[in-house]
Amino acid sequence: MQTVLSNNKTVIIIGSGVGGMATAIRLASEGFDVAIYEKNPVPGGKLTAFEMNGYRFDAGPSLFTQPENIEELFELAGEPIEKYLSYKPIEIACKYFFENGKTVNAFTDKNKFAEELKEQFNEDPLNVIRYLNNSEKTYNNIGKVFLNHSLHNWNTWLHKRILRALGATRLSYLFKSLNRFNVKSFSSPKTVQIFNRFATYNGSSPYKAPAMLSLIPHLEQNLGTYYPQGGMISITNALYRLAVSKGVRFYFDKPVEKIIHDQKKIIGVVVNGETLNADIVVSNGDIYFTYKNLLKQDLKAQKLLKQERSSSAVIFYWGIKKQFPQLQLHNIFFSDDYENEFDNIFKAKTLSNDPTVYINITSKVESTQAPEGKDNWFVMVNAPTNIGQNWDTLKKQLKKNVLLKLSKMLGEDIEPLIEVEHTLDPVLIEKQSASYMGSLYGTSSNSKFAAFLRHANFSNAIKGLYFCGGSVHPGGGIPLCLKSAKIVSALIQDQK
Repeated sequence: MQTVLSNNKTVIIIGSGVGGMATAIRLASEGFDVAIYEKNPVPGGKLTAFEMNGYRFDAGPSLFTQPENIEELFELAGEPIEKYLSYKPIEIACKYFFENGKTVNAFTDKNKFAEELKEQFNEDPLNVIRYLNNSEKTYNNIGKVFLNHSLHNWNTWLHKRILRALGATRLSYLFKSLNRFNVKSFSSPKTVQIFNRFATYNGSSPYKAPAMLSLIPHLEQNLGTYYPQGGMISITNALYRLAVSKGVRFYFDKPVEKIIHDQKKIIGVVVNGETLNADIVVSNGDIYFTYKNLLKQDLKAQKLLKQERSSSAVIFYWGIKKQFPQLQLHNIFFSDDYENEFDNIFKAKTLSNDPTVYINITSKVESTQAPEGKDNWFVMVNAPTNIGQNWDTLKKQLKKNVLLKLSKMLGEDIEPLIEVEHTLDPVLIEKQSASYMGSLYGTSSNSKFAAFLRHANFSNAIKGLYFCGGSVHPGGGIPLCLKSAKIVSALIQDQK
């Protein structure tokens, strides 16, 4: 085990989401004295789990890509990852179901995926190979630079890597929507729909978000999809155990009430009316609530709302007393009118009557996740953020629409098979994870320069105040939250 001498600087991290714990691990490994204050009784933020009548459900994120982001934490901490976390690659990243009866296995072998699309939709395999190769180049030449470094630090822009990244950036990446880009890339509308779907990975619409998001398929289709033994909660448990092993102190059921600063410098935080001093404070909470509730800066909080919030979700956790051999770990049942679905979400602020339905079934990979002969269905539909809609009414109608769709496309009445049920909606998402309006990824990418408008990972006004997690640069989702932790840690160490 690696031994690191303390540098005596104290760090308080607000929130024990993936980004908060990763930041804690990095700083503790460099000798900082780190404590995390969490309002919930358990770590993980959105990445939690629960059990009902023998069915185990991951409550939040269900897709695991780029395990190297986590491997790097264990290497830095001097700990073998095998002691904490085990995972394996999945051959089929996702199985897609269409209303016309066609199905597509999205193999993580690009050649097999290309042949599958040729067989189902007569898509030229060269189109698919070319697209995925370009996705890789875009990620390596542009994405790595902008996702791994602070865009708000002048040192980033003075480095020669920025010139290379800018040189690789096509105008079409910024000024074409992802949908327009995909329409030009493929001959089949169904192939376009599959690749349009990747805009939802940061809560955006493919009809508004820029074509730069075409780099996302590289992460899933080229680099591969993985399953962590024990489900996604295993990632939370591994990070928690690693943080504790590095001396990080966790305080659960301890919501931070206020961030204290004086003369543009951090003093600490207030918890249960008590002032706790710190040299550095890192907020892993939603940036809007950080300014509004913890810094008491209403004007700054309102300014953040000029950026459109990302989509939210309605999730049904269903214990199904049957197994469907045609389903995979990840499954998508597409809407027949994809554009109308996004118009409903982002314009009408409601749910489509023909929603796209995502089903994650961890018992397909690990049978102990459900009782014998049964499956645990995590059924998710993209939804608008909460603006006061009647969610009870919307969820009731949505359940009918989802059951009708799945029963038709799977050829069997699903409702009688549901043994247990729990639901999550935008109101509950905000309550449980303090994500303003229930948005899953902070702000959307539904504008050309959304990536540049995300909040910085540090405060210009208050020395010693930093931000990580899905609502700041570089964005939401497990890989990007882990990257935000790396950016924050580097910024803090630069200030030592």
